[in-house]
Order: sequence, then structure tokens, then C-alpha cells
Amino acid sequence: MIIYGTALLAICHLLGIFLGDLLGALLGAKTNVGGVGIAMILLICARLWLHRRGLMPAQTEMGVGFWGAMYIPVVVAMAAQQNVVSALRGGPVALLAAFATVLVCAVCVSLINRGERPVPDVDADAEARVATQRA
Repeated sequence: MIIYGTALLAICHLLGIFLGDLLGALLGAKTNVGGVGIAMILLICARLWLHRRGLMPAQTEMGVGFWGAMYIPVVVAMAAQQNVVSALRGGPVALLAAFATVLVCAVCVSLINRGERPVPDVDADAEARVATQRA
């Protein structure tokens, strides 16, 4: 059901906020560092893991898809509340967190792309069969 997608998002959000606070404490910042981004990466990974094992019904996937589509407006609204200038004046921690986040996201996207199975080229297979039948 769609509510299960919402529950999955809530679990990922709570874990993301916790890990963002933990990362902020480890970096010496007294704030959450990338909690929403971490939550969305966890949601993507959880969805892929459940889908590959056949544990993601279509209605649940609709709920996850809905919240995935809502991600951009939520992040824009959250970013509007933050003071970027004071974050940059706070020291190199903000820049370090930004570069680390981009690097982690690039690695995750690369791993997700490598995990996909290639789609066979149907036209090339059909042309090869026709060519062998003519020969």
C-alpha cells in the first residue's frame, strides 16, 4: 500500500537525520550535515534492495515514487530557510561537507548504474537472424 512507502520514507528520514547529526558532530559542526540527502540515498537503496528481492508491491512502490517526486520541493523549501553566507563563514567544514556529499553521490550513482542489467538490442538481434537465414 502507499502507506508502506510513507513508512519506508519515515524510517529512511529518521536514519538520515541521525546520521547527518552524527556526521556534523564528527566534523565539529553543531548542525546536521546532509541528513536529507542521506535519507534520500537510503530510500533509493532500500527501494532497490526490496524491489530486487520481490518485497516491493506495486502500491508500495507508488508511495515511494510519490515521495521521491516530492524530494525536490522539500529540499528547496529547506534550503530557503538556511543562511548559506553564515555557513560559509563558519569555516571550511561547509565546503568539506559539500565536496564529500557530491563525491558520495557520484559514487552511489555509479554503483547504481553498474548494478543495472543491460537491455538487449532487439533490432540488432532481429537483423542478425535475418542475415543468417539469407546466408
